Amino acid sequence: MDIYQVIKEPVFTEKAMTGRAEGCYLFKVHAKANKIEIRQAVEKLFKVKVLDVNTVTGRAKKRFTKGQAGSTGGHKKAYVKLVKGQKIEELEV
Repeated sequence: MDIYQVIKEPVFTEKAMTGRAEGCYLFKVHAKANKIEIRQAVEKLFKVKVLDVNTVTGRAKKRFTKGQAGSTGGHKKAYVKLVKGQKIEELEV
């Protein structure tokens, strides 16, 4: 999988911002990406050293609109912890 397809977007929620002090960043990632691909993509895109990657997969939820059954898309998030002293300058707010 191409590194530009692995990471979809960074997440800027209140919970995600609290981890920035420890060098932990949160990204939405491709549903089929594994930890090794996520690590390689972050290291190549942002030129930092990754210490640890944890992933969380959210399931799709059923929704009804005008009598039609459907579902929201599932999602996968990756918590990426960097080596102490490093940070991603592009994502600092």
